[in-house]
Amino acid sequence: MNENKVTWALSGFGDEISPDPVIQIAVLQALGANHIEVRSTWGTNIVDLSEEDLQRLQGILSEHSMGVSAIASPVGKVDVSEPVEAEVARLLRAIHAAKTLGTRYIRIFSFYRAQDATAESIREPVMERMRALAAAAEAADVILLHENEKDIYGDTPDRVLDIIETVNSPALRVAWDAANFVQVGVRPFTEGYARLRPYLEYLQVKDARMDNQLVMPAGEGDGEMQETINALRDDGFTGFASLEPHLANTHHLGGFSGPAAFGVAGRAFNRILDAAGVATR
Repeated sequence: MNENKVTWALSGFGDEISPDPVIQIAVLQALGANHIEVRSTWGTNIVDLSEEDLQRLQGILSEHSMGVSAIASPVGKVDVSEPVEAEVARLLRAIHAAKTLGTRYIRIFSFYRAQDATAESIREPVMERMRALAAAAEAADVILLHENEKDIYGDTPDRVLDIIETVNSPALRVAWDAANFVQVGVRPFTEGYARLRPYLEYLQVKDARMDNQLVMPAGEGDGEMQETINALRDDGFTGFASLEPHLANTHHLGGFSGPAAFGVAGRAFNRILDAAGVATR
């Protein structure tokens, strides 16, 4: 291999493969990944995992020499009317999990709103909550990764940028999800990349079609994946790329693909990386 080839760390949402972390690890390692993004294990969300099971998970990951790229928490994936204290408490549990499993990254969201409410009408309570979360992250020396989930405040590039610039914290950065942008009618690279790149620290890998919003393997939708990967390569990105295929079904807290479909998604992404001249570790 060319010694000058750009290398990124490949990861993936383990619970999209199986509830069993041993199976999660086996499939990810077969795809060449040495890291895992932890959202749930044994059917329990990471912020609700008992201390005994958290330690058990840490032992399994260590035994298989598997690093953790991020804690995929559900923090902020609630209505903005919920008390901020409840989300800070969930974040503190996510921070404990991050410390236990050896990662500084925690994925979060920027709150839903009532169906009859506009994004602008919830801006101030969103910013209040995001500042509180960022303050807790700064105190714990972790980094929050805001995911542009459909229908939260920060679901478009403009509002993601608004959050990042308004909160203005080194502990709050961008997790880029092309499929989620497509599902709100945004062409991700064309309309969002240049503005968000200064804050883009983590890549979540899934694609989607603009016409029907169906999630697709990377490169098979309208997420402008090849353009984005090429630009990240040229910009010197060397962080995590985390597979989140959502190819079988989706639900409020995530999605599922199964081992076979997850493999399809991994191989599709590898084709994009190969075309860009990017290797994984």
